[in-house]
Amino acid sequence: MRLRSRGDKQQWASLSSETFHIPGRMSDTELVKKMLRAVLQSNKSGVSVTKLQAEYKSLTGEFIPHKQMGFASLDDLLQSMPSVVKMERNRSGEVVCIATVCKETAHTTQFVARQRSSKKTGRPQLVNCNMRVKLSTPFMLNAKPRTSLRQPDHMGRTGRGTTQVSSGGRSGGLGDIRQVSMRDPQPDGRISTPPHNRAPNTQTRKPNVSSDRPDKRMTIPTRFQKEMQAHLSRNPQQPSAPLNLNEKPKSPQSSGYNPQVVQNRIKEVLHKHSNGLWVSKLPQLYRELYKQDFPSEALKDLEHWTHICTVEKIGSRNQNTELLLYPAKNLPRPSSAPGTRSSSTRKTSSPTHTAPSSPTPKSPPKLAPDIKVKLAELLVKYSNGLWANALPKLFQETYKTKFPEHVLNDLSLLADICTIDYPMPDNPKKAILYARAGEDENQNQTDPEAARAGEEAGRRLSTQAVPPLLIPKEEYPSVLVVEAASTNSVVLRYIGEGYSQAQEALEDEMREFYSQSGAAKTLQSPATGQLAAVKAEEEEEILRAQVCEVMEDKAKVYYVDHGFSEVISKGKLLELHEKFFKLPFQAAKCKLAGLEPFCQEPAVLKKFESLACGKILLAEVLVREQVPLVVLYDTSQDDDININAACMKALQDKSLENSLQVNSAYMNVCVSNVCSDGSIYCQLPSRGQAKLKEILEKTEAYFHSQVTSEFLVSKPFCGKCCLARSKGKWCRVEITNLHGSRVLDIQFVDLGVPASVEVIELREIPSPFLRDLIAIPPQAVKCCLVDLPVDLGSWTPDAVQWLRDAVLNSTDCSMKIAKLDETSRLAHIHLFTTKNICDLERSINHQMAGLDLWKHQKDVFLSSRGLRGSGSPAKTAGTAISNGTGSPSSKKPPPKSGDNPPADAPANTPASPQLPPLLELPPLGHNMDIYVSVACHPGHFVLQPWQDLYKLVVLMGEMILYYNKMEEKPLSVDKNQIYAAKVENNWYRVLVKGVLTNGMVSVYELDYGKHELVSITQLQPLINEFRQLPFQGITAQLAGVKPRQWSEEASIVFRNHVEKKPLVAQIEAVQEGPQPWDRKVVVYLVDTSQEEKDIWVHDIMSEFADELTRAA
Repeated sequence: MRLRSRGDKQQWASLSSETFHIPGRMSDTELVKKMLRAVLQSNKSGVSVTKLQAEYKSLTGEFIPHKQMGFASLDDLLQSMPSVVKMERNRSGEVVCIATVCKETAHTTQFVARQRSSKKTGRPQLVNCNMRVKLSTPFMLNAKPRTSLRQPDHMGRTGRGTTQVSSGGRSGGLGDIRQVSMRDPQPDGRISTPPHNRAPNTQTRKPNVSSDRPDKRMTIPTRFQKEMQAHLSRNPQQPSAPLNLNEKPKSPQSSGYNPQVVQNRIKEVLHKHSNGLWVSKLPQLYRELYKQDFPSEALKDLEHWTHICTVEKIGSRNQNTELLLYPAKNLPRPSSAPGTRSSSTRKTSSPTHTAPSSPTPKSPPKLAPDIKVKLAELLVKYSNGLWANALPKLFQETYKTKFPEHVLNDLSLLADICTIDYPMPDNPKKAILYARAGEDENQNQTDPEAARAGEEAGRRLSTQAVPPLLIPKEEYPSVLVVEAASTNSVVLRYIGEGYSQAQEALEDEMREFYSQSGAAKTLQSPATGQLAAVKAEEEEEILRAQVCEVMEDKAKVYYVDHGFSEVISKGKLLELHEKFFKLPFQAAKCKLAGLEPFCQEPAVLKKFESLACGKILLAEVLVREQVPLVVLYDTSQDDDININAACMKALQDKSLENSLQVNSAYMNVCVSNVCSDGSIYCQLPSRGQAKLKEILEKTEAYFHSQVTSEFLVSKPFCGKCCLARSKGKWCRVEITNLHGSRVLDIQFVDLGVPASVEVIELREIPSPFLRDLIAIPPQAVKCCLVDLPVDLGSWTPDAVQWLRDAVLNSTDCSMKIAKLDETSRLAHIHLFTTKNICDLERSINHQMAGLDLWKHQKDVFLSSRGLRGSGSPAKTAGTAISNGTGSPSSKKPPPKSGDNPPADAPANTPASPQLPPLLELPPLGHNMDIYVSVACHPGHFVLQPWQDLYKLVVLMGEMILYYNKMEEKPLSVDKNQIYAAKVENNWYRVLVKGVLTNGMVSVYELDYGKHELVSITQLQPLINEFRQLPFQGITAQLAGVKPRQWSEEASIVFRNHVEKKPLVAQIEAVQEGPQPWDRKVVVYLVDTSQEEKDIWVHDIMSEFADELTRAA
């Protein structure tokens, strides 16, 4: 199935697979046409000619080669492709390129799903599938530390050298050497989650390829497998690998583990085993608790950590088996910050922490059991982690009891209920607490009892059983919605390979099988629960079904692949051959998140049927269980439709809406928000507003009377309705976007105010008030002022600030509606600060039109100055900073530690911000777990350290919370300076590469390796707090292949194998540069996600290049 993308490389990923599998070599012209079509299809409104080259390059890594194709200009090339692009002028006179609809593109927007339903049992349905793929980040959403990937097998790279090398299974930049076939532990200092890939084996090259070649083969495109096998049989010995990989590394002096983290974990272990344990049992216990191997160097250091433990030697035999470990007698509070090297690693005969001359403080008070129980409840609610510094406020609000703050000074007191991580090494107070869990969020979680029950339900009277249906691994699988008797039991089918395609192939095989003479045997004496084959009406289709009820001459059956029941004649029941038991039943069920209390409401079900039934949608899987919890999206229109949220809105009482009429006047209007584009939100006196106020007051009192954690929001999702505080009062909000697992965007629906908050600030709506609050429509009316010299969206910061000062939060305003846009519910109004609405000259509109507020600042040009170590641009005077509640703040937010100096500081103030430390890499020849964020071709891609990605998610969440409270404003920027930039809904650390005269800035995302074009108003100075984590994006090129001009076919193959995937990289060479972003590494890439084989990417690319050369 092919889906249209939203405008990213995902569109090209689906297109490229089809582009590659063609006979012979595609001409350059045809390749450019397909790439250009992919760019234009993802932009419905067209792409400006001036931006087309940038869009094309961001998708393919290359510019449109119009000169190489014989055209003097890009316009000439575009004019020669009427089947691909048509050129039109938009309203502003700008030339835009729009995709031309042709047979090829029309084919990609439809999918024939041979689905039958209780209403139409006989004919296939043609289901429109013209929809976008939602952008997903399967490895980035949850800010949790990750375990090491499986390292490549020691015989993986066959024939690539003659010297045996033992290279380390290092991850995260420590480069420790491990033994062959040993499970690679995750570097100390990270909290474990079950690995996405298998635990690794280290790689060793074998000198004799012919005798040591493994049975498994590398994975390559099928069109040249035969040529590759023939090539390998003719050339068993390949040229030797580069020198660095042939050198045998020396034994390391230290494994590079983090002593501080190991010490903290030993504290946790000894807290549970206060009576002591054998040292020989410590590695096994450590592995069970933390899913890591205990560092061998730490065993030698145990006797020197007298502030942590006491080692007692029993007998005189082998010390590894006859040592006992006890908790230290006097355990002082830890003094070293996380991430720093403790002096205890030195091998001295005296303890590193000696008692001071002053009296030694007693051991800290133990935590009361009831406190631990409550803390465990909170951590279970926030399974993706909870900031330690948020505990006091959250604990107080939830349990109406003061939190014992001494715990924050010694988090080891919580060792038995949680694990602790420090994602910001520079700030030891920024610790994240994780509940002890054993399941990985990336794995399908199925209840064993439920799985057995499902398997038993599919068992016929013989011993044959049908395997259970697994939920697709994609974050947004495509589904065909069949029907719903309840939102807690929505019947659907998964679309794609292994699901709908496999089911169609099965039915084709069944039709052919039962058309043979003698194969269609009538089922004798059918029994309830028995599986059968059923011949469908009006068609020769044969469907799998399960007998639900047996009558005299009829039977009620359930079509297990289509999800509906039907009463049929017994004569249509045929014996189901055992070969048709292998495919799982394709009809699955799901629950719609947020609609559980209203699962059988007629209004909800009617809305759901009109929006979803019979359509292909995208399903966001929130909870993976036998009946998954999902949010459904329809992406076939210009704007995505959240099906769950739309069904919830069906419960609103229309009589409580604000009644708006043209030429009507409204008094006592409260302006709750003035947006930066000039639109405003107003609250009008109404019955709905009065009822809302009454219910929220009751909710406030209810919260004060309850001592429970059940109102904490543990599973946020887009479209969810809940409560958050604004100016000290609980208000209704809707979640509009998620930034990882802890930071999200919300909209105060009754104020019209957007905000970015942490999930711990949200509360569920209590069940006694849920139905009443859901029934009240949003009370904020979106308006815009008429008779102004500029349109909505073209307001200057000065005009926005003037309007805020004049009307914001004033309850004595009046307004008169001049025009009402019914589709967008936008009211065009005259606004007054008095009740005299007869004289339009007294309106705010008239006053603003006569003021000098509409002159935009001149275009900003970049200076040619280089990097000076400071990225702080001058701030524009008179620009307000939003406080996140829609009202301007008269003061700027207090600068955080290390913030840039203000613009009005003395000119001789030294520039304090510095660049982050350089990302540590393993030694040459060692392995590193990585994630490929961008892949253009083998000569240029960008990788990130896999196990530290969660730190980047945490950092970006903090940046969102900080910068979303600041107003957009133009800055004076310098080339090659570091800034924070808002791209779509996220904030990134960027390097300014250049600027256009219209105020658009070209930036490079230092953590992801992508080039973006943003407005200069989307840039902010990068404060020191966000300069501590090393830049995570590392430019790389593939080792083991000859440098060349890679064709687009080769680039497509490369991207399909590496982009957006966790891989193992072996460092071949490092080319340092003057700045961190100039650094480049040369690496081998290995995909170890499959249990049975290692996929060496350079082998694939070499063979592909050879095949293209032979085919040319």
